[in-house]
Amino acid sequence: MIFDLSKTNSIANTFIAELRDENIQQDSMRFRRNLERLGEFFAYEISKSLTYQEIDTQTPLGTAKSKILVAQPVLATILRAGLPMQQGLLNVFDKADCAFITAYRKTKKNGDFIIQMEHISAPDLEGKTVILADPMLATGLSMVLCAKELINVHKIEKLHIVAAIASSEGVKHVRANLPKANLWLGAIDDEMTSKSYIVPGLGDAGDLAFGVKM
Repeated sequence: MIFDLSKTNSIANTFIAELRDENIQQDSMRFRRNLERLGEFFAYEISKSLTYQEIDTQTPLGTAKSKILVAQPVLATILRAGLPMQQGLLNVFDKADCAFITAYRKTKKNGDFIIQMEHISAPDLEGKTVILADPMLATGLSMVLCAKELINVHKIEKLHIVAAIASSEGVKHVRANLPKANLWLGAIDDEMTSKSYIVPGLGDAGDLAFGVKM
C-alpha cells in the first residue's frame, strides 16, 4: 500500500511546501519542526491501521466505553536526518520503543557510492509493528538495506516506511524488494540528479536540519 499525501488536500501539504522552500529552509529550527509535524501526521494516519481493544473507563460521572491501542509500534530511524520525523512519531506513539540505524552514502573515487551501514541499536522486534522513518527516499538503497537487516534479524510482524519526499525510482525499488511494506509518503518526485538527489526534492535534509557535514 502507498499513501501519497500530495493526492489529498490537508494542512500537512503546507509543511511539505515549507520544507521545500529555500528561503524558509534557512530557519533550521522550523525545518526540523516541519519534519516533526509530518511525523505526527503520519503517525495519526498509520494509527488507523493498528489493532484496538474496547475497555471501560471510569469518569467522575460514570463509565465510558473506550478503545485503546493493543500494542505500541517500534519507531526506527536512519541517523541523522530521520531524527525529527521519529520525534514526531514518538509524540503520538508516546509509549513506543525506538530503534536507531547508522547508514550513509560512501562515495568512491569515480563518484559512485555504496550504502555503508555500521550500527543498529534496537529493542526486541519479534512480532512487532515497525515504523521506519527517513525524510528522503531517493534511490531506496539505504531504506531497503536497513529494512532487510531488521527483517533478517527479527521476525517483524508489519513494516511501515515513512518519508517526506520520495523519488518514483526509489518507490519502485522499495516495492520490488519490500513488497509487504506499507509506504507513507509526503510527495513523489519523478527525477533525480546524477548524484541521486531528488528533483525538485528539497536538498540534503540532514544538513538542513543539523548543519552542513564535513
